[in-house]
Amino acid sequence: MAPHQPWLLLLLLASWPLPGSSETRYQPGDPVVLYVNKVGPYHNPQETYHYYQLPVCSPEKIQHKSLSLGEVLDGDRMAESMYQIRFRESVEKTVLCVKTLTLDQVERLRQAIEELYYFEFVVDDIPLRGFVGYMEESGFLPHSHKIGLWTHLDFHLEWNGNRIIYANVSVRDVKPHSLDDVRGPGPLSLTHTYSVRWSETASERRGERRGRGDDGGFFPHTLEIHWLSIINSMVLVFLLVGFVVVILMRVLKNDLARYNLDEEASSSSSGDDFDQGDNGWKIIHTDVFRFPPCRSLLCAILGVGSQFLALGTGIIAMALLGMFNVHRHGAINSAAILLYALTCCISGYISSNFYRQVGGERWVWNIMLTTSLFSAPFFVTWSVVNSVHWANGSTQALPATTILLLLTVWLLVGFPLTVIGGIFGKNRAGPFDAPCRTKNIAREIPPQPWYKATLVHMTIGGFLPFSAISVELYYIFATVWGREQYTLYGILFFVFAILLSVGACISIALTYFQLSGEDYRWWWRSVLSAGSTGVFIFLYSVFYYSRRSNMSGAVQTVEFFGYSLLTGYIFFLMLGTVSFFASLKFIRYIYVNLKMD
Repeated sequence: MAPHQPWLLLLLLASWPLPGSSETRYQPGDPVVLYVNKVGPYHNPQETYHYYQLPVCSPEKIQHKSLSLGEVLDGDRMAESMYQIRFRESVEKTVLCVKTLTLDQVERLRQAIEELYYFEFVVDDIPLRGFVGYMEESGFLPHSHKIGLWTHLDFHLEWNGNRIIYANVSVRDVKPHSLDDVRGPGPLSLTHTYSVRWSETASERRGERRGRGDDGGFFPHTLEIHWLSIINSMVLVFLLVGFVVVILMRVLKNDLARYNLDEEASSSSSGDDFDQGDNGWKIIHTDVFRFPPCRSLLCAILGVGSQFLALGTGIIAMALLGMFNVHRHGAINSAAILLYALTCCISGYISSNFYRQVGGERWVWNIMLTTSLFSAPFFVTWSVVNSVHWANGSTQALPATTILLLLTVWLLVGFPLTVIGGIFGKNRAGPFDAPCRTKNIAREIPPQPWYKATLVHMTIGGFLPFSAISVELYYIFATVWGREQYTLYGILFFVFAILLSVGACISIALTYFQLSGEDYRWWWRSVLSAGSTGVFIFLYSVFYYSRRSNMSGAVQTVEFFGYSLLTGYIFFLMLGTVSFFASLKFIRYIYVNLKMD
């Protein structure tokens, strides 16, 4: 394959049309195609099925719409409907079809209504949503349980000039057809009808009036901002960071003043000074830069963590630029895939460069480990989740063509960029910048108190960054695993910066306390301390699933916990990388400013 072909493939992926990115111009009487899309339980956002899987009116030959990558990843499967709509032509109670249902089909509809199934139609890239049926439960003794099917839909569309500005579907003045009294072996015959009402609007911007009417209350469009909680969280974070910085700087100033006395005074007082646990970091200067075990794995973590830092920053920057508005569902998915492929060069460069600095020689193995450190767990998790969706007939199961496209993007773009970045990183690597020489024989580490154990540092280093984002985390979970639409990207950027700052400050403080106990094994400890925030995020996901959501069922449960594990893993990589480089810079700073004997 020619060298330029991967870039052509990436360009094709980048130029794939985004949903909602174009508007159709109509003339009076032109047909307006209404697409049926998907149905699913209201409380399980990721459990969706094709609309025609229900026993509803469907054409003899189903014509599917060509979808963008973002729409496919979002579970969309649009197909042409039987509704006949013409621009600016209203119709009243037109028969759609007469559907004859067997008892099994009636039972399927009854079960769907009991599980609060909703449907989604699309007209001119505007989604229309409504519930499949009506359910009412009242009383305890006697208990009343009524189930009805909506057999008539009212479509309301608004136009301005030659464009459709607003559309929704309503059953406000419609009586549902009861499914409670269906008995006997005979089939049930239902007549489905619809009405279309057009009205002119002064609005010229699409979606400007989308918030009113029935559709405006179906899914919440924006999240309520709890400013007091956010401000309280930020104040606590600033106090914490300020406390750590001020106290640590005062302690360091005293340490450096004491250690940098002239040689005679230092010799006479060394016995007293070095016996103090909080001042013992000078005497391990010959061991503090001793390279750790499993260097290749450590460098791979730093490379992939740097890649996700760039990826997260890029996604937030694109959101701040207004590229992910509420009409472009799936656009974030497409952008994430594109940025992940492009940023693979970062992971290869950082990993290979640092691996060569710390004396690594198996750089090919290091590149292979780097490229599979995230892709392998992701592939395993996705395979399980996709298999469950496929077994249940969900539209969230990716088609074979989409799977081949994503695999091709990784093989022809992501993997080669990782290798190219690794080669550049290896060739540009210089010697490791250590201000102290390392002795051949390692110093014995004295017994450490319980509060300096790795598990304690992980608990402290993970909980404090988690507490800084706990409020914002609810909004993110409510968006990804709920029905809300996230619009607080400015606050998200601010919280993301706070998260990285807190992780770095906590890592520096914990590293200082570890070195003060004459324990020089800080390399892996620095990664684990702030990286353990990912564990707290996963624990929060368990709390959110059980206490803050109404999700249920095998399909939704497997997807939720599978991708929650991946989310915690990504935060481990990101914050572990920030924590390590912050500790490394801190250690280099204190030993550069320390006069050695």
